[in-house]
Amino acid sequence: MNASVPFRVGFGTDRHRLGNGVALQLGGVAIPADVAAIGHSDADALLHAITDALLGALALPDIGQMFSDQDPANRGRDSAEFLSAAYDKIRADGWAIANLDAVVHLQRPKLAPHLEAIRQRLAGLLAIEPQQIGLKAKTGEGLDAVGLGQAVDVHCVALLYRNT
Repeated sequence: MNASVPFRVGFGTDRHRLGNGVALQLGGVAIPADVAAIGHSDADALLHAITDALLGALALPDIGQMFSDQDPANRGRDSAEFLSAAYDKIRADGWAIANLDAVVHLQRPKLAPHLEAIRQRLAGLLAIEPQQIGLKAKTGEGLDAVGLGQAVDVHCVALLYRNT
């Protein structure tokens, strides 16, 4: 990597099917709902997208390569552990997070009442200020799997800066 480049940008995305449940895990927060994301780990699509954005900024392997769904150790695993591992790699390589911007596409439950709690949780996990985290929620307007309430889809961009 060219050490003279002071910034790095990464993009991450994740999508999970939704099924019956009592809470939707999103951004490290359990949101009361009659749906839950289905996946090998805890299926936290927001943490997965952020993890991939951070890894992508450093041109590292994606979350699926680092934490395979074929590994029984990752079954039901807290996605905050994946995010922590990516964050550790960033810091070890002399980078810091300038900001994150994420969009969560979800028909239900409505996320507006939970966005600040999610931002606070993410800030705590990444040792940054909540103001460094843009977080938006969009519905699927009745279209595709998101709009039909069958999936959650998340996109995230991360900007890193050289911290040395």
